[in-house]
Amino acid sequence: MRRIGLCLIALALLAGAAAPPARAETIKPETIKIGLLKTSSSAVVMIAIKRGYFTAQGLEAQLVPFDAAEPVAVAAASGDIDFGITGMTAGLYALASQIRIISGHLQEHPGFHANAIVASNKAYDAGLKSVKDLAGHSVGVTQIGSSLHYSVALVAEKSGIALDSLRIVPLQSNANVASAVSGGNIDAAATLGNFASPAIAKGTVKLLAWAGDIAPWQFGALITSAKLADGNPDRVKRFLAAMHKADRDYHDAFTGPDGKRADQADAAAVYQIIAEYLGQTPEQIRPALAYVEGRIDVDDVRHQIKWYGEHGFLKNAADADKIIDKRFVVPMSLGR
Repeated sequence: MRRIGLCLIALALLAGAAAPPARAETIKPETIKIGLLKTSSSAVVMIAIKRGYFTAQGLEAQLVPFDAAEPVAVAAASGDIDFGITGMTAGLYALASQIRIISGHLQEHPGFHANAIVASNKAYDAGLKSVKDLAGHSVGVTQIGSSLHYSVALVAEKSGIALDSLRIVPLQSNANVASAVSGGNIDAAATLGNFASPAIAKGTVKLLAWAGDIAPWQFGALITSAKLADGNPDRVKRFLAAMHKADRDYHDAFTGPDGKRADQADAAAVYQIIAEYLGQTPEQIRPALAYVEGRIDVDDVRHQIKWYGEHGFLKNAADADKIIDKRFVVPMSLGR
């Protein structure tokens, strides 16, 4: 009996050794909703998706498209999205108690073309040949108090034009702005480069200037709600780790060793990612690439808040030191 018992134990041990190992439990990635506009700078998020940077952080990105910047901030504040890639607007600063800026992103930068000032053919033929001729003309933007409105103000100031000499026309979306100026319904427009570039190439509008060549500034940022920043800082850090890695890929693809705009070895691959996202060809994208920088110009944010307040777009003063979350932001200065 003892021998039979020992044999049974041995057989049990052999059966256990031959059994397949227990299946490792698959951890489901955490879904995050990212609000954005369809622009070349926002396409950086596609680099993070395509190259697995979100997956490496245990995240799955779900993109939520918007037609203008201000609604992105509203959606972030309400929790309808987790993160936003958006322009710096009066609407964003009006939500300062509910929103946190967690990183820089898009900058107007010489040699990089985020935002164009364009003229209709009709106005151009009538004498609107440069930004210095804008006085007395209608200028289309997405919304009053938008980042494009602020950009027009900076360009006007640098060009010696009084802002109140312009008739600012809000048209609610970049597509509407591009359509209105191409159709001659407005004299000029400030519009995102990837909307302007195809129209310039077709000859339906005339380029007056790239805004960043005249007035560099902190055009856009990465944002989240104060609730998410305080309640789940780990999720914020993982989101930023993925985005900053994609930012670096974008920067290295399109910036030369001297810091100037120049295609590098990875440019063709990154063009393809952006082209797929925008539904444009690399040739259409190339003239209108924005400058992406993970650091943020804190002094310029203060200047923006002051300007929006002085022009009546902010009912209550916003505190730059509160809305910029120093736990996540890396500051810089453009020398304003």
